Amino acid sequence: MNESPYKVRSPVVLLVFNRPDTTRAVFEKIAEARPESLYVIADGPRPGYGEDPELCRQVLEIVSAPSWPCRLVTDISEVNLGTMRRIVSGLDRVFEQEERAVILEDDCVPDNSFFRFCDELLHRYAEDNRIAQVSGGNFQLGRRRTDCSYYFSRYSHCWGWATWRRAWRCNDADMIHWPDFRDRKRLRDVLDSSREIAYWEDVLEKVYLGEIDSWACRWLLSCWREHMVNIVPEVNLVSNVGFGPDATRTTGYSPFAGLPVETMPFPLSHPSDVLPHRLADEFTSARMFRHPGLVRRVLGLLGGPRR
Repeated sequence: MNESPYKVRSPVVLLVFNRPDTTRAVFEKIAEARPESLYVIADGPRPGYGEDPELCRQVLEIVSAPSWPCRLVTDISEVNLGTMRRIVSGLDRVFEQEERAVILEDDCVPDNSFFRFCDELLHRYAEDNRIAQVSGGNFQLGRRRTDCSYYFSRYSHCWGWATWRRAWRCNDADMIHWPDFRDRKRLRDVLDSSREIAYWEDVLEKVYLGEIDSWACRWLLSCWREHMVNIVPEVNLVSNVGFGPDATRTTGYSPFAGLPVETMPFPLSHPSDVLPHRLADEFTSARMFRHPGLVRRVLGLLGGPRR
């Protein structure tokens, strides 16, 4: 007999914009998990994009009538704020009310076990300031790194994730700490090679100067500044279905697009030490972040393909 879908205990946040098809797929998975509290954060239509008003309307129609009893909190912008401002302002409001939350973008489709995985680890590490977040994505392409259910990483993957108020309040969305962090060469405390350091210094400087609009890079830097690590499951729990011609940043091929999901076995097996897995992070760096000309792809791989 098949088990009933897991009912999530943590509040769930859904970030939406103008993609009704992918939004519907994600919303159906959230409906299976039946959260008691659902936050919907929506950006508004872009000026000059004639289809946006209707597409945004269709998205709001999908998410405005949950099929299960829940507390629905909507944060809908009438104007287009852009990725960084919309996500950061929305999550700031969520964590004014909640101690923890599970967060999904409108193109990140989770396995049902993702919700239990997040619930259990949000509880286990609630007071552990070394941990920034729980990720749902695994990008090791079938390579198992440990005998446990998850490992720790220096990279904050955000294709389906969860975090706490205590961690999110460290988010330096305005990057006011970046000049000092940069000038004191503190990337050396985080990264292993001069190539990685040069790569990330270039990316983060572009974000700081406003040449790149990325909430995810700002969050990643905040985690590094606070010496926090990220939890990564040993199996992939979230599939990003948002790659394609209608995406802004992830329009081309990626080996990480539409990865199949697996079901996490329970009970969870926990690592004994809270240390980044060097081999896994080296693979991530080599496959995602070291090749020339991938600044736009970095944004998608960290935070999801957005407008």
